[in-house]
Amino acid sequence: MNKKEQTTTEFRGLFNKLAWLNKQKMEEALKEYKPSEVHCIESIGKSVDPNVTKLAESLYMTRGAISKITKKLIKKDVIESYQKPKNKKEIYFKLTEQGKKVFTIHEKLHEEFRERDKVVFEHVTEAQFDDMLRFIEKYSQHLDEEMKKQGIDIPSE
Repeated sequence: MNKKEQTTTEFRGLFNKLAWLNKQKMEEALKEYKPSEVHCIESIGKSVDPNVTKLAESLYMTRGAISKITKKLIKKDVIESYQKPKNKKEIYFKLTEQGKKVFTIHEKLHEEFRERDKVVFEHVTEAQFDDMLRFIEKYSQHLDEEMKKQGIDIPSE
């Protein structure tokens, strides 16, 4: 295996380990919600005036999938829809009090995971971070171009 193949394999393995390691705690703390629902709650909590299109872009999902998820979340009383007085056409979402609780639990878990993993990052130099971030940005831009070639909408950051 060459270094290019090894890098992509190691990235995939690293991501899978993180997901596996974090999964049990996430599922225990947020057992009433599917991962896609939690990510939708997170995106709504971090966005200004999120609508179906904005959520679909940020979560790399179809608008249809987001519509289904938001309907379920409205039924679970974790989000609610609203319209702006000057734009009665567009529907936006915001977290309810229950949604804010779910959002906070999710954020605290991520903070716990960052705390768990900080021992690794304590020994990384600024130059190493810069190199890694440059590589990730370059790879991300490449994937954006590939998505454009396939006609896939790229979320605006």
